[in-house]
Amino acid sequence: MHDLLCGTQGETRFLLGNEAIIRGALESGVRYVAAYPGTPSSEIIDGFAVLGQQIGAEVEYSVNEKVSVESASAAAQCGVRSLAAMKHVGLNVASDAFMTLAYVGVKAGMVVVSADDPSLHSSQNEQDNRYYAKMAGVPMLEPATPQEAKDMVLAGYELSEKYGIPVLLRTTTRVNHCRGPVTMGKLVERKLEGTFAKDPFNLVVVPMVGRKLHLRLLEKLDQLKEASETSPFNTEEGVGSWGIVTSGVSTLYVQDAVRELGIKDRVRHLKLGMTHPFPEGLVAEFLGRVEAVLVVEELEPFLEEAVRVVAQKCGFHGKIAGKEYIPRAFELDTVKVKEAMARFFEVTYRAPQVFVVPQDLPARPPNLCPGCPHRATFFSVKKVFGSEVVYPTDIGCYTLGLLPPLQMADILICMGSSVSTAGGFSRVLHQPVIAFIGDSTFFHSGITGLINAVSHDRNLLLVILDNGTTAMTGHQPHPGVWLTKEGRRQSKVDLETLVRGCGVQKLAVVNPLNVKKTQQVLQEMKAGLKAGGVSVLISRSPCPLYERRMLGIKQKVVFQVTGNCGPCREDLAQLGCSAFVWSRNEAGETCVQINEVLCGGCGVCAQLCEAIKPKKMVV
Repeated sequence: MHDLLCGTQGETRFLLGNEAIIRGALESGVRYVAAYPGTPSSEIIDGFAVLGQQIGAEVEYSVNEKVSVESASAAAQCGVRSLAAMKHVGLNVASDAFMTLAYVGVKAGMVVVSADDPSLHSSQNEQDNRYYAKMAGVPMLEPATPQEAKDMVLAGYELSEKYGIPVLLRTTTRVNHCRGPVTMGKLVERKLEGTFAKDPFNLVVVPMVGRKLHLRLLEKLDQLKEASETSPFNTEEGVGSWGIVTSGVSTLYVQDAVRELGIKDRVRHLKLGMTHPFPEGLVAEFLGRVEAVLVVEELEPFLEEAVRVVAQKCGFHGKIAGKEYIPRAFELDTVKVKEAMARFFEVTYRAPQVFVVPQDLPARPPNLCPGCPHRATFFSVKKVFGSEVVYPTDIGCYTLGLLPPLQMADILICMGSSVSTAGGFSRVLHQPVIAFIGDSTFFHSGITGLINAVSHDRNLLLVILDNGTTAMTGHQPHPGVWLTKEGRRQSKVDLETLVRGCGVQKLAVVNPLNVKKTQQVLQEMKAGLKAGGVSVLISRSPCPLYERRMLGIKQKVVFQVTGNCGPCREDLAQLGCSAFVWSRNEAGETCVQINEVLCGGCGVCAQLCEAIKPKKMVV
């Protein structure tokens, strides 16, 4: 039995924040889980995918986040508890459904997990999704620890069902990916089937229905304000006239800072776990007990703005500060918070000595894995088309094509943007435009851009990098997956058929590890670009890590350099495999060797250089 299904009531387990969210949903009797994987939320859907059959729940790797919210909301509309999980930018994709879902409401509990990523550890932007709760008009809970993450999931379902509204659980990377003690509760029986009551004049949101539902939502918000005032997740600790207001993981930094600054007897700390609707009465009472307030929160001044409004309403005349002392960008930590608190409260504080990294140390940027087929695709495209082409790219492992020596990424906005921006570039530029998109990203949000390009006769080449999985977030499945534990199979959604269905006439499929054949096809497509229209190249080769994991394939050969580098040196440098080791020979010439420990055995380098030969691996 899976670890998350074990544990007696009252037993303590050491869980990842995302695991605690899973456990909380299990203890709540969740039946329907849907998500598109995105760091730092990916472990939620991955964990449920493993548990699905054991708990009799429907677990869906949705094609995108909008679909996940829509499908989960349908389950909740039928009286079945559901959960949708995503990273912060995923809620942008789902926002169309999320906004109106607040009007429509739910019959059973529905929790939407939005995992924000301060400091952009694995994201293209840094945004504060707390504003989505305010904009949509839904209740929001913000955990600071794995224990709170589990408890707030349970509370979220109760709130959702009591008020007939989805609940936003807003986490951050440090909560999702930290580990902490979590007390197990009781696992409950899940409701496996639902019923749907037709009610079109409350569920079909045409204008006359929407006007009525908006007023109803405002009534719910008034009721939820009372719930926020008495929420057990909004707590106060400490004594004294100095006030601090926090939410989420910032709470832990403040607790450390108070202890280390030695001001525990002078500070009152209001920790808010239910932050929308904002508990104005609770905060007004808190302001009445302090003389000055520092609001400590990551990213935007969400709490600070609300505290200032309350202060104006209740006539508080003390000093209120936030972003004047607390950085608005990137993650906080205990040192940053101590420095801010020491300055605000005028406490003596000696900053710790910071180790400065010597500037002459070599950088170690992220890189495509040895043997990655994306590297071979980039190499061949650049060999045929050169550097003067505009190369829009997209979100996935292949985004690392940005870095030297490949340098095959010129612009990136969001999931699916490569196709749409390529269409725009092609209308205002004379130079060729070649866009890159991964297979999972294409299913997620690239199809509409391709249809748009075809319908408007754009002149571009779209390269779909089909490695058979959602590789960057952990090898999750998608509609076009063709590798399974049982072996290779025809995918349920055939990529070629789909592309042709979008109106594409010029389509080719290559294996990028066959360099000569790939470049022959690209030469033909180069001529096609001059003729105009949309061309699509599907560059298909499995992610080697995924292939070995799924099929149990053992690598049989590595490659080694058996002679001196010749004219091929430039090609090898452009390929830039991370298994290459560059040095100078006795003649002072730059030459390459291959680190056999890193070599992925793809054989691309051997096709470029006669001096590189295969070598059987010693098992």
